[in-house]
Amino acid sequence: MKRPKLRKASKRMTCHKRYKIQKKVREHHRKLRKEAKKRGRKKPRKDPGVPNSAPFKEALLREAELRKQRLEELKQQQKLDRQKEQEKKRNLETNPGVEPPSGEAVKEEFEQGKAKNKAKSGKQNTKKLYCEELKKVIEASDVVLEVLDARDPLGCRCPQVEEAIVKGGQKRLVLVLNKSDLVPKENLESWLHYLEKELPTVVFRASTNWKDKGKLIKVKKKAAPFKSEVCFGKDGLMKLLRGFQETCGKAICVGVIGFPNVGKSSIINSLKQERICNVGVSMGLTRNMQVVPLDKQIAIIDSPSIIVSPLNSAAALAMRSPASIEVVKPVEAASAILSQADARQVVLKFTVPEYKNPLEFFALLAQRRGLHQKGGSPNVEGAAKLLWSEWTGATLGYYCQPPTSWTCSSHFNESVVADMKLGFNMEELEKNNAHSMQAIRGSRLASSVLFQSSGLTNGITEEADIPEELTKWKERQQEENIDGDQESVGGEEADEKSSDMSPVEETWQALPEESQAGEQFSSQEARSFVLDKEEEDAYDFSTDYV
Repeated sequence: MKRPKLRKASKRMTCHKRYKIQKKVREHHRKLRKEAKKRGRKKPRKDPGVPNSAPFKEALLREAELRKQRLEELKQQQKLDRQKEQEKKRNLETNPGVEPPSGEAVKEEFEQGKAKNKAKSGKQNTKKLYCEELKKVIEASDVVLEVLDARDPLGCRCPQVEEAIVKGGQKRLVLVLNKSDLVPKENLESWLHYLEKELPTVVFRASTNWKDKGKLIKVKKKAAPFKSEVCFGKDGLMKLLRGFQETCGKAICVGVIGFPNVGKSSIINSLKQERICNVGVSMGLTRNMQVVPLDKQIAIIDSPSIIVSPLNSAAALAMRSPASIEVVKPVEAASAILSQADARQVVLKFTVPEYKNPLEFFALLAQRRGLHQKGGSPNVEGAAKLLWSEWTGATLGYYCQPPTSWTCSSHFNESVVADMKLGFNMEELEKNNAHSMQAIRGSRLASSVLFQSSGLTNGITEEADIPEELTKWKERQQEENIDGDQESVGGEEADEKSSDMSPVEETWQALPEESQAGEQFSSQEARSFVLDKEEEDAYDFSTDYV
């Protein structure tokens, strides 16, 4: 029986009901206006701007103006790109009969675009900008804080940058051991004794839990503060800087430098107790120098990360370079890190069975974490990315053993080491470090992974030393992508044609050209021939095959 069609309910109603609804709506709006009138209209607060008493007013205003100009240029460029795309679409819509460009034309267009991109990258190469900004920070600073990851302090030191600071004149270099809560206390003490022999060293643990552009999250008196909210070593570092400022008798600038993801911006936010600098999990977020006044006498400068030299080991490149996971394949980068770690402790930390090679470990980790591809096979690349992100992040606890015997670095000597400690109260610094280490609750030795450090990491300070291999690699990748896209387009067209054809037509297409062009069979005869062949192959139920 056929179902009767259901008619839609009518929206018509009586006038009485409609007027009643309108009346209710008017009353509701009147009530809202009345409440708003009682509250009163708050005028938007006017931005007071930078006060005249600020010691670095000109620098701040100049930086704000440059940022504004960059944003305007970027918006203008995006607008032009959108207009070009819309014009292309309109041309395609108005002239549908025009054939798409051939492969040679596409390549010519690509080469032209590549030449334009090269010219742009020549003007504004990010790595060159990083080098320029880093030089500016070192030149403008009286004291330079080199931030080290406490899990691998030696791997976070850059001899080229330290040598540039020594050559810069009367500048002081201070080491800051950040993320000190992720290593065992015994290991932290041994590293502190090792580094103190050469340079003043501060134990630090930056706070990471901040509100948007606001102060630290307030916690009730009864409740204990979260681990990420507590900052250790702030008082010791501030006393050290204030003491040096008093001995100088003038306002000082403090530059903060280091490799990616060591916590430079987090330290500045912790000292200022506000989220002024942009922080995040991804590497290389800071791209320009940023001046932050702590008080009237001390200003701190945030800097972009140090560029890693490609001559370093694979493990150092994987851990210290922000573009390593894009340039190097994820499996290769994660394998390089895994080769430096203790296998037994890795098995216990990630709760996986014993493994023979890195690929087997990634397969086991993918099964453990539920990373599967279509068909249920483990996602090895996803597991490699997971390990890489955890190892370079701020949650995994691992540690390195300091060298057994202390030797002075090649770019330092006894006189330089003595000069670096002038103007600092070293006794007070030792007391503050001891107090911070007592307050910090370090990770347990059993739950941490032993990691073999690859030593000092070489960096690039001069623009001429920046290699052009990366740009060549990117160009090659883009060319391969274009060729792959053209092949995939051709493959998709062939697939569409094959899907539109019936099985009989497919067999006809599969026949040689001579048989197609011959006079013996027409197209209909060929189809009947194929159908007859299919009928012959069919099972005959009337005959007994036994």
